[in-house]
Amino acid sequence: MMAGGGGGVMAREVTATGAPAVEGLKKKAAAARSWILLDSIGEGTILDVDKYAIMHRVQIHARDLRILDPLLSYPSTILGRERAIVLNLEHIKAIITAEEVLLRDPLDDNVIPIVEELRRRLPPVVPQVHGEGKENLSGQQDLEIPDEAESPFEFRALEVALEAICSFLDARTTELETAAYPALDDLTSKISSRNLERVRKLKSAMTRLTARVQKVRDELEQLLDDDDDMADLYLSRKLTGTLSPASGSAATNWIPASPTIGSKISKASRASAATIHGNENDVEELEMLLEAYFMQIDGTLNKLTTLREYIDDTEDYINIQLDNHRNQLIQLELFLSSGTVSLSLYSLVAGIFGMNIPYSWNNNHGYIFKLVVIYAGLASALLFVAIIVYARQKGLVGS
Repeated sequence: MMAGGGGGVMAREVTATGAPAVEGLKKKAAAARSWILLDSIGEGTILDVDKYAIMHRVQIHARDLRILDPLLSYPSTILGRERAIVLNLEHIKAIITAEEVLLRDPLDDNVIPIVEELRRRLPPVVPQVHGEGKENLSGQQDLEIPDEAESPFEFRALEVALEAICSFLDARTTELETAAYPALDDLTSKISSRNLERVRKLKSAMTRLTARVQKVRDELEQLLDDDDDMADLYLSRKLTGTLSPASGSAATNWIPASPTIGSKISKASRASAATIHGNENDVEELEMLLEAYFMQIDGTLNKLTTLREYIDDTEDYINIQLDNHRNQLIQLELFLSSGTVSLSLYSLVAGIFGMNIPYSWNNNHGYIFKLVVIYAGLASALLFVAIIVYARQKGLVGS
């Protein structure tokens, strides 16, 4: 079932054209993507429409819509267009206008909480009614609006998305910290293949997560550094600027019918007047909003930086331990080599006297055997001690 402005038109056309059009419908259905449309009061509608219907509805180009394609890998991006904000933040792929939010893949487990939060926070705050039955010229009760106008619709939706992505990345960072610190401590206490493989996987996960957090932070920083880009996100201001405050018919074309329509018209008039007086570059409200979440995502990045430093310190400690073990093995090899050289002297003497050569002093001189064995053993031991003393004097082995 097709829903939405462009989707309904296509559904009627397909029904009227017969079997060939049915095949075209199947092809379009294969390329269709599921969206949820949330209006200004938080009501949601599931849309199964193709990209052309979305482009026609929000008036954006195909290159902007490609950023939201889950089959394509695009980094986190916040783009301000004439009538929409294109938002690609990890799993949050949305198009925000001055009156509605289009969110992709609403049945995704990570997107469902965002949909619920949007439904809760998108409806404007209902103002309090003051006065006893007073009515204005239009027959409606006079509603008192505080001087500080509420945040525009697009900012409320943008705040929900930024809060969700910052909380999501912070939760992933906390999970990584919970798993990484014990694994690093285990590796420090015992260097084994299992512990090394565990830390390697955690380090790879940390590198990927750091890149994701860094991209979101860079995107927010880029917006904060450019007032023109922030001004492009004021969709309600741009929409109000296209209307004439004195034209009631123009206002009723885009302002939804509600009990507070008179207040909204007056608010629109004030916003239009502010635009005329040169306040179109006033981005203080959005700047404060972005700075709050910039600080939050920067704190998450600092956590990952601290974790990276801890991993680097652990790697340095492990390398020091391995170098120490390597030095101990070298010392052991030196001792073994020295002993081998010393025994080779003893073997030389044994080899010489073991030959079948008739010696004249070999007859009736049994004590000679004992002397040769004793003197050869002493010579080998002295040679071994001499090698070790020389190695310690040169600093080749520890004392």
